[in-house]
Amino acid sequence: MNRIFACSLVLLVAGCTAAAPESAGAPVAVATPSARAAFDMGPAYFPGPLPAGETLVGAPPAAGSEAMKRDEALSAAGLALHGTERFRLSAADANLGPGGVNGAFSCTAGVAISDAATPAIMHLLRRATADFGTSTSGVKARYNRARPFTVNDKPTCDPASEEALRHNGSYPSGHSAIGYGAGLLLAAVFPDKAAALTRRGIEFGESRRVCNVHWESDVEAGRVFAAATFARLQSDPAFREDLARAQAEAKGSLPAPTSCAAEAAALAQG
Repeated sequence: MNRIFACSLVLLVAGCTAAAPESAGAPVAVATPSARAAFDMGPAYFPGPLPAGETLVGAPPAAGSEAMKRDEALSAAGLALHGTERFRLSAADANLGPGGVNGAFSCTAGVAISDAATPAIMHLLRRATADFGTSTSGVKARYNRARPFTVNDKPTCDPASEEALRHNGSYPSGHSAIGYGAGLLLAAVFPDKAAALTRRGIEFGESRRVCNVHWESDVEAGRVFAAATFARLQSDPAFREDLARAQAEAKGSLPAPTSCAAEAAALAQG
């Protein structure tokens, strides 16, 4: 992952460091602990923004429009969940560092997705989430939309990231693209759980609205970018090879020993 790519990722922290190249089939090597703590991702299969991404979505909703009124109403609904288990889950979903994305999907997959238990799946997930995360960056820069917490002056689920997010466009949501893309990816790895994994990917993005760092239209646009990026990945031989290895590994994976009741209850709150 080169420095430009690392800096363009989702910009949840101030500053960037370069990451070392990843060898085929091996966990990604990151140059510094601080970089790894922010993003547990590998080199993208197709680094950079999705080509012609601006043709996928229009401009974000204009002030006073019906679409903006919908964004504001759904933002208020998200704010009403602050302090609940759903709000705490949104804080967990904000984590893109070690244990973040893989941990968010382990319950739904029914498998403890980790370097120790599923190295091939982790390799695929790390690389592809980098593609999903950077796919939105061109359109983000084009519109540089203000995030809801800067408009409503209400708290977020991740205060430590607020200063960096103030200077990073809200539309489309890179987190939503990562979550929905990871759901699609893992649905291909665990096809018997495709619907549930795709739904968890949607909820991963909705956590950003509950967290008060994205509008609903940001989240929805992120899903569009994830779908296009997932389709694009199918054309890459390295991706297809990594996917085949992950699918083979999934067939021999042991069930996760933990209960998912708490996560299910949190998601049921809205």
